[in-house]
Amino acid sequence: MAPLASSATDSTHPTWLEMQPDWQQVTRLLQQSRALDDIEEKRLLPARQVMYQFSARGHDLAQILLGLQLTDPHDAVSVYYRSRPLMLAVGADLEDAAAAPLARCGGFSDGRDIGVVFNRPGRGAVTVLPACGGVGAQYTPAAGWAQAIGYHVDTLGQTDYARSIAVALGGDASVATGGFWSALTLATTLRLPMLFYIEDNGFGISVRSQLQTPGGNIAANLRAFSGLALYEGDGADPLEAAERVAAAVRFVRERRRPALLRLTVPRLCGHSGQDTQTYKSAETLARERSNDPLQRLYHYLVPRRMRVDLWRQIEREALQAVETALARALARAPPDPQRVTRYVFTERDASGRLELQAQGGLAPLGAAIPASYGDPVPEPARINMLTAIRRTLEVELALNPRMLVFGEDVGPKGGVHGATLGLQTKYGAARVFDTSLSEEGIVGRAVGLALAGLLPVPEIQFRKYADPATEQLNDCGTMRWRTANRFAAPMVVRMPVGFFKCGDPWHSQTNEVAWVHAIGWRVAMPSNAEDAVGLLRTALRGNEPTLFFEHRSLLDDAWARRPYPGDAYALPFGAARRICAGSEMTIVTWGAMVERCERAAAASGVHTEILDLRTLSPWDRAAVLASVRRTRRCLIVHEDTLSAGFGAEIAATLAQDAFFSLDAPVERLAMPDIPSPHSPELLAATVPDVESITRAIRALASV
Repeated sequence: MAPLASSATDSTHPTWLEMQPDWQQVTRLLQQSRALDDIEEKRLLPARQVMYQFSARGHDLAQILLGLQLTDPHDAVSVYYRSRPLMLAVGADLEDAAAAPLARCGGFSDGRDIGVVFNRPGRGAVTVLPACGGVGAQYTPAAGWAQAIGYHVDTLGQTDYARSIAVALGGDASVATGGFWSALTLATTLRLPMLFYIEDNGFGISVRSQLQTPGGNIAANLRAFSGLALYEGDGADPLEAAERVAAAVRFVRERRRPALLRLTVPRLCGHSGQDTQTYKSAETLARERSNDPLQRLYHYLVPRRMRVDLWRQIEREALQAVETALARALARAPPDPQRVTRYVFTERDASGRLELQAQGGLAPLGAAIPASYGDPVPEPARINMLTAIRRTLEVELALNPRMLVFGEDVGPKGGVHGATLGLQTKYGAARVFDTSLSEEGIVGRAVGLALAGLLPVPEIQFRKYADPATEQLNDCGTMRWRTANRFAAPMVVRMPVGFFKCGDPWHSQTNEVAWVHAIGWRVAMPSNAEDAVGLLRTALRGNEPTLFFEHRSLLDDAWARRPYPGDAYALPFGAARRICAGSEMTIVTWGAMVERCERAAAASGVHTEILDLRTLSPWDRAAVLASVRRTRRCLIVHEDTLSAGFGAEIAATLAQDAFFSLDAPVERLAMPDIPSPHSPELLAATVPDVESITRAIRALASV
């Protein structure tokens, strides 16, 4: 089949003789892949030594041909669970490949993740971006890496990225996902050097491809998609697959534009080792077996291009290499349970030295700007929180050329709340830019940018709008743990939350507890301009993914105004601020409730100590416990809903660690278990206000 795009067949392409792969190497890798699959299916899975087994039989030849094309040291490929042949082709250690499904030490995750969820730090060769278990989650990080390639060349002047590309592998079912379409929009609108490789075996587990895209052919359906070169071919045919792969990769490298390559392949196995394929007819199974790319490679090479004895020799050597690697993998120790909680965040070794991830963010490159904590150097004038956030972003953009700020409407408009106003004019559209309306794309892109050594600062316009990005946010947070500190994607996600003059279920939620509960995220919610500066600067200079919540009612609130504390001012996470001292009761609160609690305490006549947590992950347990042990009473006030809100975590900690210091039960005051209502009257009746907090203080003091 010919390429669909005429631009893919012009005279800039080399002749086929120039594109011929090393067929002995292809044969060796294909035989190794088959041997691994065969041993796992017939020996290790029945013995329950492998719990999850995903064979790549039928997909393997084309993947190997693709992997051998990824030769630039700044290439990156985003893979999925059926990508082990490509992993072998880009240089993954055979013993690691065998050890990972056995959940043994080392390998891709040290036994923490499914053995076919791959990753591989670049270290001067192609980077395999950390894979995820979710279908379609691999696309937008690859688009982020592709955008980073252009940034490295055009903004940072790193010409060694000039021929680099990003590749995303996916099956035919993945073209129905939001991640695929979001990445496709990114790649085509920004003209990114990105290759979408779709291996179409006709089935998504048991669902036929006709239910994933009309007619079952995504390439045909994208004929009218502007800015995308299209290639199609038979991925089981050695000659055709090699030609199509080489041509598509060359096009992306030379033209610096996206392309989609769809190759049809047989899936000579079930979806996983447990899948009996009863949904396939006998005719379908026979047709797939007759299209085995291993047999077709044999008939293509033997005897005209390779002697039969050489083929048999490669086959024997491949099996022996796999058996040796497997024996060594089985001899590895199982992962140490004592270490299973390590690497949620950056850690220090026994000597106090930071154990940095191998790849991702600025720290492994030596490009991070450290935060130093000290007293503020206040200016005379008070500024509002919005100005404080904007000024901090401006200062850090000037200091850090690897920092990028982006999101919906953050460019010329300056953000729907005004936090980025004027930044694009000052720093240019390469560093402060608008995005398409896809939160999946915003955060997934940020993951790829971070993995490529940049500092992404994406904005999500409102807390509720982050929901479509939940998969990417969760995958980003768990990345360090899932890869046993091989990868991390430090970023700062800015997110306005909470009510303003009114509420509603879509723009006014807080739900901060969801991201405190999420793994691997730092969470900040400042209550005033000074703290906003200090916490945001720490986040921007840190080595962790951070969610920075900006409460809408505080952005221009008079109480929240403070003098700008200086261009170097930073605050450590996990350190509460004592708003006022007291001896009869402790109030623990954060965000927009801090001001209300201060006013209520003054009105109550009760000598009350107020702690503003400022950050919820980590949160200052020591300060809360010390205060409550002294005052012997505690009221927790927050805007989020009562059931399973973060106040419940604080209350549980006090019950466990300060029970005998309490003279009264710990009380919580929060929203009822409903979304934020729109009517100002309804909002006033549900969000804790000064009057309801005052009543709660007096009631608790009287117990």
